[in-house]
Amino acid sequence: MNEYIWQRSDWIEGSAPQFRWHSAELESQTTQLQHSLREFLPSEAGLTPDAQLQVQIDTLVQTAIRSSEIEGEVLDARSVRSSVVNKLGLATAGVAASGTAQTDALAELLITATTRLDRPVTLAMLFEWQAALFVNPDPLRSINIGGLRGDGPMQVVSGRIDRPRIHFEAPPGNVLQAELRRFLDWFNHPPAGLNHYIRAAITHLWFVTLHPFDDGNGRVTRALADRALAQGENNAVRFYSHSAAIMAKRSEYYALLESTQKGTLEITPWLNWFITTLIEAVALSKNRFDQVMIKTRFWQRHAQTVLNEREVKVLNRLLDSYGEEFVDGINATKYRALAKVSKATATRELADLVNKGCLVKLPGGGRSTRYALVDLS
Repeated sequence: MNEYIWQRSDWIEGSAPQFRWHSAELESQTTQLQHSLREFLPSEAGLTPDAQLQVQIDTLVQTAIRSSEIEGEVLDARSVRSSVVNKLGLATAGVAASGTAQTDALAELLITATTRLDRPVTLAMLFEWQAALFVNPDPLRSINIGGLRGDGPMQVVSGRIDRPRIHFEAPPGNVLQAELRRFLDWFNHPPAGLNHYIRAAITHLWFVTLHPFDDGNGRVTRALADRALAQGENNAVRFYSHSAAIMAKRSEYYALLESTQKGTLEITPWLNWFITTLIEAVALSKNRFDQVMIKTRFWQRHAQTVLNEREVKVLNRLLDSYGEEFVDGINATKYRALAKVSKATATRELADLVNKGCLVKLPGGGRSTRYALVDLS
């Protein structure tokens, strides 16, 4: 009995695995996704070019952070944002932290993955992507960087050392060259008429099943799937982060991958889940898009308001986290921490922001006095 899909005859035989699915079961999901994207596109919603750029930056930051978080790696959001801004060739004014070598390389990977969409993906390109994830390798770990894993078994394992649970075992290293040639030929020359969302979902499942690297397989897989989506949408600029939606269902993601990789090549459940998370990714980004709209309206309203640099910094922090952080308002103590000023200066500048119509004082008084952004509807 075959244990993994890559061991099945309908995977091994032919120029590509013989994946099968029920198109009728996916039709409503793909239709909903297309409708959501049409409604969401910032260019169709009256967003200014500057605001569209902010959505693009935010999407790249979310993708970098969440794709790494899926693998258990936590990145500093300010460093990631600085790297993204730098790699897009934008002015870095107002960015609080500098990017690191790691976040610089990751930002470049994500941007490269979804640009020059007519360029075929090669094995050398995949090596570069994987190497970008390990610019500062852990000296205590022995992994092959910028190359395929060895011939030894590659297993995804959890649990105690004496009682390991094997979730998945990848194809042996001695077949990887041939398997990757099959994959890249299919990816660069997809079957005519194949829905590009289904192509992205198959890309994801196929590549992560090959698991060609010692480490970094998940992040390279998601970059490849994003490239497939960008090619299908004919748009290198990403306005939604699929990695963010996957991270929100991380346990479900791994469980479904495991069951699919131990099943048959009838992959309708996987395709359904993948497209559903794309719909959720658009919804998540729509919420962040609304934040950008709120910020845009705010600064349009206060284009002529005279503010000092500290006040602008605090207002941008409130706007960037609108509805997520400071839901109970900001007080003088928090203002002091954000603006790096004395208590007296914090109190004075908060009063100034109220007088200029940027903030409103919330009910209460004394040490508990809090302030919130004016109504932005």
